[in-house]
Amino acid sequence: MRIIISPAKKMNIDTDTFCYENLPRFLEETGRLMEWIQGLSFEEMQKLWCCNDKIAQLNYQRFCDMNLYQNLTPALISYEGIQYQYMAPEVFTQKEWEYVEGHLRILSGFYGVLKPLDGVTPYRLEMQAKTKVDGTKNLYDFWGNRLYMEVKDVDHTILNLASKEYSKCIERYLESEDTYVTCVFGEWKDGKVIQKGTQAKMARGEMVRFMAEKGIENLEEVKGFGRLGYRFREDLSSDTEYVFLK
Repeated sequence: MRIIISPAKKMNIDTDTFCYENLPRFLEETGRLMEWIQGLSFEEMQKLWCCNDKIAQLNYQRFCDMNLYQNLTPALISYEGIQYQYMAPEVFTQKEWEYVEGHLRILSGFYGVLKPLDGVTPYRLEMQAKTKVDGTKNLYDFWGNRLYMEVKDVDHTILNLASKEYSKCIERYLESEDTYVTCVFGEWKDGKVIQKGTQAKMARGEMVRFMAEKGIENLEEVKGFGRLGYRFREDLSSDTEYVFLK
């Protein structure tokens, strides 16, 4: 079974806490994206990132100085978003690190697919960014089916904890033998399930931690998740969607 998650916009450099183990699988493609972005003006980069001046200046400098092979941080430690804060990989045991390294994959507009201990450098590039690299119309076109092919494993089971922006990279290439389940974390309101962004990110992080702690190897065990006040709702769930409500 593979678990897919989204990256976070905020990243840090930490070369002391953990050492990275490998370079990312698609580093050649990442290099082409880097060169394309480095060829843009500051104004064009800021438009690509849709951010304020302070964030644009930080990331402009990052790309000016970028080296994909030096001063690298393990991916799971580098991302600082809410999901990663609730996952708290810094306090994983060795067994939990082994679990996520084998099961967890981070989808990235810049790196494609990352294992938790792949070495990365801070960047900014969302999957939905309007890029035109190598004659492609956007990043979905640029990456094609490569992310799906990298994510799927021998049992063709994928647990989706990613946002729609990233999960669509996988969903459009699913095959008939695949079992693909999306987790929904929400509240019941006005006769329907409402999912709030921040709350969902917190729950996704907790779900990864739960699975790592328990060493979960099949989808049935995922239903036992009960953290942050969530409980699995069999009556609202299906073969392709597991619903957890507060």
